Amino acid sequence: MYFFLKKYDLSWNICLFLQLDMENYRFVSEKILDWYEIHKRILPWRGITDPYKIWISEVILQQTRVVQGLDYYNRFIERFPDVHVLAIADEQEVLKYWQGLGYYSRARNLHAAARSIETCFGGKFPEDYESILSLKGIGEYTAAAIASFAFNLPCPVVDGNVFRFLSRLFAIEEPIDTSKGKKLFMELADRLMDKQQAGIFNQAIMEFGALQCVPASPDCEDCPLVANCLSKMQGKVSGFPVKLNKPKTKELHLYYFYIHSGEFIFLKKREGKGIWQNLYEFPSIESETPLEFEDLIKHKDFQALFPEKNVAGFKLLIKNYKHVLTHRILYADFYEVSVENESGLDKYKKIKQSDVGEYPIHRLMQSFLEKYAKND
Repeated sequence: MYFFLKKYDLSWNICLFLQLDMENYRFVSEKILDWYEIHKRILPWRGITDPYKIWISEVILQQTRVVQGLDYYNRFIERFPDVHVLAIADEQEVLKYWQGLGYYSRARNLHAAARSIETCFGGKFPEDYESILSLKGIGEYTAAAIASFAFNLPCPVVDGNVFRFLSRLFAIEEPIDTSKGKKLFMELADRLMDKQQAGIFNQAIMEFGALQCVPASPDCEDCPLVANCLSKMQGKVSGFPVKLNKPKTKELHLYYFYIHSGEFIFLKKREGKGIWQNLYEFPSIESETPLEFEDLIKHKDFQALFPEKNVAGFKLLIKNYKHVLTHRILYADFYEVSVENESGLDKYKKIKQSDVGEYPIHRLMQSFLEKYAKND
């Protein structure tokens, strides 16, 4: 069976688009479902209809590989087994259980949404797409995933794996990072979906993209749809999906001070908006350009942090430690500092060094502490 292309003016752009009859759609759907039955991974959030646990798994797996996310999921569910337990928890504890996953706004939004479910939905997870979508931090993709997996509602789920698979199968040149492209792929996913088993189909097509139609060097010859894949026929598998906008990456230089006063150290809590909001770290100085130590000591924030006759000594522990975020590359220097008095440190949280593990910290801080403990 082969697909046939026609050119259509889709009102927003002239592009190649597939005009398939229902037999073609069923053919693709059946191939994916058959593949899934054989190759699907056994995961704790599969084969269940608990919307809370499905929600937690979907949020954890955003920007996180399954292998890494599995342990976090199990720990999180063990501590917060349902909406009520999560809603009444302290945000600092939620962030602590999220520590290491990154993108901490996900944890803050989970906590806020759980409280909304308690207050607005009587503690019961909503069962329709629009109500699920109304919860903080839940977008169209996550709402569709919960609605279909938990309640078998026919909501198409299009994640990065699905974008990649569909764009290759149909050689769709419309960029996936535009509103027009997203609409096109949603319509196509909706047509392919087996409406009677929407939840299973959505899981199957996502798994197909994750395991079979992988980003680099896919095993096309072992693909059940290789004879129908237009990008394979054109010899352009690696050219899909098409993206229009490549985000610009900015660099930021961070200078951290691991300050000791006897058995005590000092932490600061990051306030305001940002990916590390409400997380703890060492006192620091930020700069858009790299600073040598001679320049660093002239910085006004350095002079406020370390008044004259306050510092017994500096020791550079790590230099230019690279930490990559989605749209930013961080370069961090870590200095160990001994102080003779605590002048200039009154605005920081003074804790025993042995208690640092009780505070939620971001991944960069965690990486440093792991390295420091190993070398100490």
